[in-house]
Amino acid sequence: MYYSSGNYEAFARPLKPEGVDGKSAYIVGSGLAALAAACFLVRDGQMAGKHVHVLEKDPIPGGACDGYQYENVGYVMRGGREMDNHFECMWDLFRSIPSIETEGISVLDEYYWLNKADPNYSLCRATLNRGEDAHTEGKFDISDKGAMEIMKLFFTANEELQDKRITDVFDDEVLDSNFWMYWRTMFAFENWHSALEMKLYIQRFIHHIGGLPDFKALRFTKYNQYESMILPMVKYLEGFGVQFHYGVKVVNVKFNCAGSKKQAASIEVIRDGKEESIDLTENDLVFITNGGCVENSTIGDQNTPAIFQSEIKAGGGWDMWRKIAAQDKSFGHPDKFCYDPEQSNWMSATVNTLDQRVVPYIQNICKRDPFSGKVVTGGIVTVKDSSWLLSWTINRQPQFRNQPKDQLLVWVYGLFSDQPGDYVKKPMRDCTGKEICMEWLYHIGVPESEIEDIAENSANTVPCMMPYITAFFMPRAYGDRPDVVPQGAVNFAFLGQFAETKRDTIFTTEYSIRTGMEAVYTLLDIDRGVPEVWGSVYDVRDLLNATVQLRDGKKATDMKLGFVEKIVVKEVLKKIGGTDIEKLLKEYHVI
Repeated sequence: MYYSSGNYEAFARPLKPEGVDGKSAYIVGSGLAALAAACFLVRDGQMAGKHVHVLEKDPIPGGACDGYQYENVGYVMRGGREMDNHFECMWDLFRSIPSIETEGISVLDEYYWLNKADPNYSLCRATLNRGEDAHTEGKFDISDKGAMEIMKLFFTANEELQDKRITDVFDDEVLDSNFWMYWRTMFAFENWHSALEMKLYIQRFIHHIGGLPDFKALRFTKYNQYESMILPMVKYLEGFGVQFHYGVKVVNVKFNCAGSKKQAASIEVIRDGKEESIDLTENDLVFITNGGCVENSTIGDQNTPAIFQSEIKAGGGWDMWRKIAAQDKSFGHPDKFCYDPEQSNWMSATVNTLDQRVVPYIQNICKRDPFSGKVVTGGIVTVKDSSWLLSWTINRQPQFRNQPKDQLLVWVYGLFSDQPGDYVKKPMRDCTGKEICMEWLYHIGVPESEIEDIAENSANTVPCMMPYITAFFMPRAYGDRPDVVPQGAVNFAFLGQFAETKRDTIFTTEYSIRTGMEAVYTLLDIDRGVPEVWGSVYDVRDLLNATVQLRDGKKATDMKLGFVEKIVVKEVLKKIGGTDIEKLLKEYHVI
């Protein structure tokens, strides 16, 4: 497997891999990474679909990319996905997946046309004082000292950041700035999370720093991710005859690790309540989704809280990874990520409005008609003075194909589930859907005399607790996640957010799809390049632009400099006078 860039490889179709007709594949899980692996197996690996088996413990596919209407409960979207124009593996895949809504076009076509016609941007990024615009004005509001802390992290070697926390590299100069408010609420970083992941994120999205305050860099699907992404992939795979086995729980994969060669020997499953073992040869490829960010997730309802289940469940994704990791040191260390759900949880809730009573308060903040079918909030609106650090968003409506046209779906989430609310004086994790809705209504400015009535009679709210939703951000070192294809592996690979590819950053759709692509291309020796991560971190133009944007447009020459520094800058500016370097620095407003 090798990496490539440019359209020479992007437009090429690989030859059929040697011996693929004699191989089969077993895929553990049916999340985005697993389905991507299945798609690459049949598209580029040209494996017969009937030889591809997807083993899923739940009755439906999708993993964390969900969106479902539960009978007698309501609509549930546990999370949302923000896409980037440089998700190279993702768009490589979705150019081949037919739309299930419009005949003759791909999911990429559908997505591209939508976001061209209706580009995303926010008109109100944050509020204060119960629905008042916080007037962040697109500013990062960070001091020169804070900007230098970010720059220092940017250039720190990865090896120096292993097992370190964000608070080890940033102080209040960063943590009290708008930059950190934008960053932590958009990506769900906590102060105690990994400094290494923070650095990787800054580098990965350096070309979008300027779009962070108003989300103009983001792109979204038309509907929830289950209907816009997962269902088209499933239909595509079913068209090839891929075998989906629902209600089949994989509890362990056993390996033969004698010598330098590692081989998956059997898969232990529970099917219809009975234990089974699937014996494997070197021609049986196994793709393992280890861990799980939505493991132990629970949903409540309008009148019931979502239970905080912190104990690892037997037979779940974490338990399976523990059993696998015990067999070889190259299979990772799951307990680095799942040992303390108090550091990796947050809660979300899906609010379904049932009439028009709350609509004026929404419009007052987002400054758009939420029923237009176009961008509404343009990303999350963060309540800066919320004890839960509440954020909420309304994506294009409807978010479900069967959603009534006169109803809205609002996604609400809070990073601090253990803190008492400002109106409902209870921790978010102890609140019913109605109570979470009341807290949200309070913060968008609904009069207190109307809050309870609206939450009870004009909305239906479903809470969701996710104890491990940011487990992948826990401080870690290299080796804590297994490589996508470990050294010596002959017939297996790891997929998803807890598999290691040093080419990308976790908690993105691109990362999941990339692991699936790298796994398939490696095990089948497909002679076509895996798209390289977009190289903005090596582009001097993006670096210059980000430096100026981070300092809210201030030029480098506006920094407070000492006497000696001023002399040095003056001499440098003399030396570059009349050169292309001077032109470049002026073009990007550095000088």
